[in-house]
Amino acid sequence: MRVLVAWCPDWSVTAGLFELAETGDPGSEGRASSNQPAAVLSNNVVEVCNTAARAEGVRRGQRRRDAQARCPELVLLPANPERDARYFEPVLATVEELRPGVAPIRPGLLAVPAPGRYFGGEPHAAAIVAQRLVETGVWDCRLGVADDLFTAEQAARQALVQDCVVVPPGRSAPFVQALPVRVLADLTDGGAHGSAEGRELADLLRRLGLTTLGDFARLSAAEVSNRFGGFGLSVWQRARGGAPTALGSRTPPPELACEVGFEPPLESAEAVCFSVRTTAERFVQGLAGRQLVAVAVRIEAEADGVVTSARTWLHPRCFTSRDLVDRVHWQLQAGTAGSGLRSRRDSGAVRAAIERVRFLPETVEAAADHADGLWGGGADEQVTRGVARVQAMIGFDAVRSPVLQGGRSVADRQASIPWGERPVGLRPVDRPWPGRIPGPAPARVFSPPLLADVVDEAGRTVAVTERGVVTGEPWRYRIDAAPDVAVRRWTPVSSWAGPWPVDEAWWLSTETSGRSGRSARFQVVGVDGRAWLLVWRAAGWEVEAGYD
Repeated sequence: MRVLVAWCPDWSVTAGLFELAETGDPGSEGRASSNQPAAVLSNNVVEVCNTAARAEGVRRGQRRRDAQARCPELVLLPANPERDARYFEPVLATVEELRPGVAPIRPGLLAVPAPGRYFGGEPHAAAIVAQRLVETGVWDCRLGVADDLFTAEQAARQALVQDCVVVPPGRSAPFVQALPVRVLADLTDGGAHGSAEGRELADLLRRLGLTTLGDFARLSAAEVSNRFGGFGLSVWQRARGGAPTALGSRTPPPELACEVGFEPPLESAEAVCFSVRTTAERFVQGLAGRQLVAVAVRIEAEADGVVTSARTWLHPRCFTSRDLVDRVHWQLQAGTAGSGLRSRRDSGAVRAAIERVRFLPETVEAAADHADGLWGGGADEQVTRGVARVQAMIGFDAVRSPVLQGGRSVADRQASIPWGERPVGLRPVDRPWPGRIPGPAPARVFSPPLLADVVDEAGRTVAVTERGVVTGEPWRYRIDAAPDVAVRRWTPVSSWAGPWPVDEAWWLSTETSGRSGRSARFQVVGVDGRAWLLVWRAAGWEVEAGYD
């Protein structure tokens, strides 16, 4: 079996630019072009960069500031494996229309049995695949055809943009043995950038004086197995052209999407919701027939043949037909800029008459995982259904749930999301966060913070120097505008702990950021037994939280 490999270099950058162009972020207009230098960052280190960025001196492994120093106009994109896989799905579907049996190796790389005979030869088949990929918006695609997967991948890496390198049958071994050992650093193991074992083996072979795969292939199997282990032996077999090829072709997903068209188009959100009920029931029943439920659904609304509103909705449990109708209603009345819809004040009228609504399942799970228990769902299910009814009455964004995120202050560690949504974009909790106060966490967090005064025994206001030194021991404190009148008077300090100094966003002005500059936190207990979390700033003292 001959193998055709399609390789899309720097796919993480390509997918990030696709997403940037679709979001329509006003701050990123004109920057989502494939010709713009762009890089994907992970932990402030360049993980992937495109050709335009490499031409400016940006390289993988550089720190963010070094990359920006070499290319100030560099477009920075966050690492997101789910985004890479999502935008690679249309590429897989495009190739699958030409030749079933596509094997997705990783986002940006796929393999398929070479469809040479049907298309009049392997070069013609590769040219048709490249043309279809370009039509989907993937300009940088390179293809390779060989007897095995490893050789076909290396041939694709030798090809030019939108071109193909065909290794004749029986010539895989000479082709591979002429390659330098550095190609082992990009050996595919399901990851995005090659395996660590491949990079270590390539470095070891160079230090041993073996510069090409042919030098490595001339060693005996016993020598390779004893010195380089099982991984080295598998590479040795590939270098000799004897590696077996087993493509794990994917099964095309069933058509689970449902849509409904309106003729004439509907100009009211209520009319649209009433008309999509049957389609929502058909969508849920179609999933149930395959023992599936949807936990993430994308809803699209078309007007004049253009998608004017699209959003992916998540559910804490699974979607029912009533949930889908509610989401359609919320989406049509969102009134966000760019959605093409009016606000809620417009009595449900939409800005453009809706002519089609489509339900697309993005995440489905087995129905057995969401089945009720033997004695029912219990209190949790009742709470979920009750909150869903309240949300349907007062709006999607009106019901929110708190989540914990990383941060130094107790206010920064709080975040709220609409009930039913999954938290995304939160700061990680497991980071060190220097300057964070130790536990236990306070029970009440004041927003905005309450103004306070803290003085020493002589009546001077206590402050914190640039070196984190307290100018005097806190002796008394007073909280202005406190809910309890008793704490508005001066209260002697029984004990205190701190300071925990932090210097945040020093490059921003206080007028711009509101919380930039130096600050220090104190835990203070009054003689009345009440405990407070106080924050000193250059502008004065504040009460950030209280311990109950």
